[in-house]
This record gives sequence, C-alpha cells and structure tokens, in this order.
Amino acid sequence: MTRDFHILTLASFITMSQESMNTDESTQDYSAYAIIAKKRDGQKLTSDEVNWFIGGLANGNVTDYQMSALLMAIYLNGMDTEETAALTDFMLYSGKVLKFDGQNVVDKHSTGGVGDKTSFILAPIAAACDIKVPMISGRGLGHTGGTVDKSEAIPGFKTSLDFEVFEKFVNEHGICMIGQTGEIAPADKKIYSLRDVTATVESIPLITASIMSKKLAEGANGLVMDVKTGHGAFMEKKEDAIKLADSLTQTGLRFGRNMMTSLTDMSQPLGNAIGNSLEIIECIEILKGNGPSDCRDLSLHLAGGMIHLGGKAATLEEGIEKAKEAVTSGRALKVFRDLIERQGGNPEVCENYDLLPLAKCQTEVKSSTDGFIHGIDALAMGLHCVDLGGGRKVASDKVDPGVGFVLNKKVGDSVDSGETLLTIHHNENQKEHVKKLIEDILNKDIKIQKDKPQVDPLIFETKINWSQKNV
Repeated sequence: MTRDFHILTLASFITMSQESMNTDESTQDYSAYAIIAKKRDGQKLTSDEVNWFIGGLANGNVTDYQMSALLMAIYLNGMDTEETAALTDFMLYSGKVLKFDGQNVVDKHSTGGVGDKTSFILAPIAAACDIKVPMISGRGLGHTGGTVDKSEAIPGFKTSLDFEVFEKFVNEHGICMIGQTGEIAPADKKIYSLRDVTATVESIPLITASIMSKKLAEGANGLVMDVKTGHGAFMEKKEDAIKLADSLTQTGLRFGRNMMTSLTDMSQPLGNAIGNSLEIIECIEILKGNGPSDCRDLSLHLAGGMIHLGGKAATLEEGIEKAKEAVTSGRALKVFRDLIERQGGNPEVCENYDLLPLAKCQTEVKSSTDGFIHGIDALAMGLHCVDLGGGRKVASDKVDPGVGFVLNKKVGDSVDSGETLLTIHHNENQKEHVKKLIEDILNKDIKIQKDKPQVDPLIFETKINWSQKNV
C-alpha cells in the first residue's frame, strides 16, 4: 500500500507562520488593526495578509476578539474567489492532508437537512462501481442530523479510526466512513467556534472555506456537492444556495478538484424517515431496491455524479445507470454490509432491523380532513426530533438513536380524513410530550388543502466542472 501523507501539525503550522513573518520584510508592517480596517472598508486582502492573520490566531499574536472583528468584516463585505481560496488554503494546511493515488477518488458533501441520509446509500453504490470514497463526516447539531450519529446507531460501528487505518480501508476496500477529528483543519474549529457566537455563520466565503478545507484534506480528486435550499436547509433562499454552490465550485477548481454541484430541495424532509435508526433502515431498504422515491432518486443522482467524476462513466447519465445496476445486482448492499463488519458493526442489521436501537412506543398521527398535502415543515420536524432526544441542542447532548418519525405522506399526496399522516417513534415516558407534539404537527407543521399543489422538483439544477489540472 502506498502511503503519501502530507502532514502539517498545528505546531508546525505556527512555526511556518512565524518563519514567514520573520523572513518577509513586508509582513513586518502587518497588524491585526490594519487588516481588519482594510476588510471593514471593503478592500481585498492579499494572500500574505490572510496568512499572517490566520497564522497569528494560531500562534497567539492575534486575539479572539480581533478574529471576531475580521469575521464580521468578512460577513458584511464578503471575499472574492482569490481571498476565499487563500483562507481555505491556510485552514487546510493547519492540519493533516491525505493524498490517494489515481483519479477515481471522489467524496460527497451535503450542506445538511432533515432526513438527509444519502451518504449511506451513495457511498456503497460508488464503491461498488470502483470509486474510492474517503468519507469524513460530522455529528448533528440543531435540526439537521449528523452522518456520524446515524452510523453509530449500528451496534458496534466504529467511527474513531486513525488515519493509517482509514487510508488502508479506502485503498484496499474502496470505502471508509469516519468522524471528523481535530487533526483535520484545526484552524477551522477555532474559527467556527467564533463564528458561532458572533452571528457570522451564514457568510458564504466563511462557509466555503470551512467546508472545503475539510473536504480537500480527505485527498479526493473529485467532489460532489449537494447544496440544499428550502425551509429546512441552511441556505433557505435559492439565490443564496446558488451563490454558495458557485463559491464551492470555484474554490474546488482552484485546488485542482473536479466538481459537481446539485441544487436540491429541502422544503420538506428527504425520504420518509427522520431519526438515526429509522434512517439507517430506510437506507438499507433503498440499497435493496425499495424505499421512498425521492431519497432513492437523489442518492442515485449523486452516486452517478461520483462515478462520472471518478472516470468510470462518460456522462452523468451513464453514471446514474451504473449506480442503478449496482443496486439491482446487490453489489452496493454487499459493500455496505462489508463496511459495517469491517468497522466493528453488526452486519446482521441489514436483515434484522430489531438489532438496531428502536424506541418501544409508536403513535400514529391521523388526518382530521380530506385533501392534498401542501407542505411539511422540514425545520419543524427536525426540531421535533431533537425535542424527542434524536438530536442535539448543544454539542454535549446525548442522542437517542431510537426516536423519530416515519412519514406516510409527502407533498402532493392525497389524504382522507382519519388516514395516517406519520408515525411517531418515542419512549414510554414521552407520551404527554407526544400529545402536544401531535397538536403542533396537525395545526402548524403539515398543511392540507383541497386543491392539488404544484410540487417543486427534487433537483433544481446540476453543474459539472472539470479542473484544468485533471484534463
């Protein structure tokens, strides 16, 4: 096995920054004040200025309150592509950077939503089509679920693997799924903690640098980006989601990555299941050729993009067809089953769902009227799952993998009075809370009207861009 780690520890990053400041005469005139003022006034920062500032944050020459001031200036005045790439670069090389051989190394990132479980479907599909998938994911916070939390619903599944094992599994088996670690882009963790308390999280350049510094560190040659828009998405407005998709694309191209970005709908939950164990069941069902069409179709679309970017299909359409065949042949399910076993989990969950931690009680929510479903509030449903214990309000909260919801109806479906809209999976001691929950769902969160609605497309647009470095 060939190992090619490009490793910069935070300590060596600090040393690099100090040496840069000591050897370049021009940097001696830099000051946090001057750089903050420059960006405050809407001017463009040079790569050296970005380097000096981020390096200063790492070595203690720049304070948290100065970084917070710069973050607000960036939030208000933005950054162009070159500035964003410079910020991404220095955040990227503040930690370990992996490199794999070949052009068939592709990963996927989603900007997050409710019921967004596609990683567990598309990664095995892509791996079954000879794509190497180095997937490093995070935990959930707020109304969006985390990939690591979902995977840990599988008994015994280990997401804390060191990088040597991670690289070995990707090279030898084509896939590995682990949790984020402090060794990847540690500068981002520091900066994000300041963004979180200074109301600057929504800045597109800062989002781009945060996402791309971690994704580039995984060593993939191609990246598929699922940028969600709608009430349950981070970028609720479509125009903001388009700007983010373009920023991610341009940054990826500057770093020599082939890029596919898809703008997808998150105005209602994706699929039928919301909650960690329930979502794992839905993923397995889709890998068996069953499951809800929206989650299945999006997973095949994104997997097809990975297959195309990885050079195993001439077009996206051919990639999607190969993805479908990987499911119908059973190869994708076998990859998932082997992945679970290799990472310490019990692969029998693929046949026996009772092995997953599931809440003991189920309560059906029935419609009180006839009509058509006009809306299912994705944000509200995600927050309801958090209230049941299926997510986190703060990072230290413990997650109950067994609670959640299974939707029987989606937007555009007809419904009769007394028909089940969804089922709540909850614990015995939550029955009183569930009564209040049902009132909220019926009165506020699910909209039923007499006329049949026009349903938005699941995928609004997809763009594929090839890096000149890989042409």
